[in-house]
Amino acid sequence: MVQGITEFLPISSSGHLVFFQSLFGLKEPQIFFDVMLHLGTLTAVVVYFRHDIWEIIRGIGYSLKEKEIHQSSRIFLWILLASLPTGLMGILLKGWFESLFSKPTIVGGMIFTTGLFLWLTRLIKKKGRTIEKMTWMDSFLIGIAQGVAIIPGISRSGATISAGLFCGLERELSGKFSFLLSIPAILGATVLEFRKIESHGEVGVSLLGMGVAFGVGLLALRFLMKIIKIGKISKFAYYCWAVGSLIIFLTN
Repeated sequence: MVQGITEFLPISSSGHLVFFQSLFGLKEPQIFFDVMLHLGTLTAVVVYFRHDIWEIIRGIGYSLKEKEIHQSSRIFLWILLASLPTGLMGILLKGWFESLFSKPTIVGGMIFTTGLFLWLTRLIKKKGRTIEKMTWMDSFLIGIAQGVAIIPGISRSGATISAGLFCGLERELSGKFSFLLSIPAILGATVLEFRKIESHGEVGVSLLGMGVAFGVGLLALRFLMKIIKIGKISKFAYYCWAVGSLIIFLTN
């Protein structure tokens, strides 16, 4: 449930998982179980954005056939470009990122920071640009934001959606691009973790976890997209500040 809720809401899934594991005195979950949870939330994204994904596939087919970039395939190109800085940061800084998971105080500080840039989005008043006017620089900056979000406590959705809004994109596009961009990111991380699996452990429990992460994640995704459309994403800042401060207090 924690994975399903926090993977999409801009409150940091990694930060909450570190906090709850520490709070309940749990050991690091088995890699297979962790992979299944991520597959559950990945499936939620695919199901929610199935129509957009189909349009992208059709656009790619059209572009290959007619040898010109179709509007539906444009967002696919931006996703590929945004994935580059994320992948490079993940590979080059992997060891440093992983070392932060054992430092709850830093995690708390990063959740507090997530709240800060969510709050700053309320200062954006002008109407945003559509996909037709989105540029390569927009996608590259959003990709950097996603790379920074590998730091535990920095929300991936919060960082990428905020980056899209700061770049001047319209609200719905910022949310949609953020979650479509999460598909290769989650899939890539899942494949890397899958290679480390030595034991499948309790398959039944893992499948149950996947199902719960999918169901709860789908509900959280529907809720967040509505919040984004009405321009209230900054409200999550207060929650991040409260949780971040609580974690810092408890770990000190």
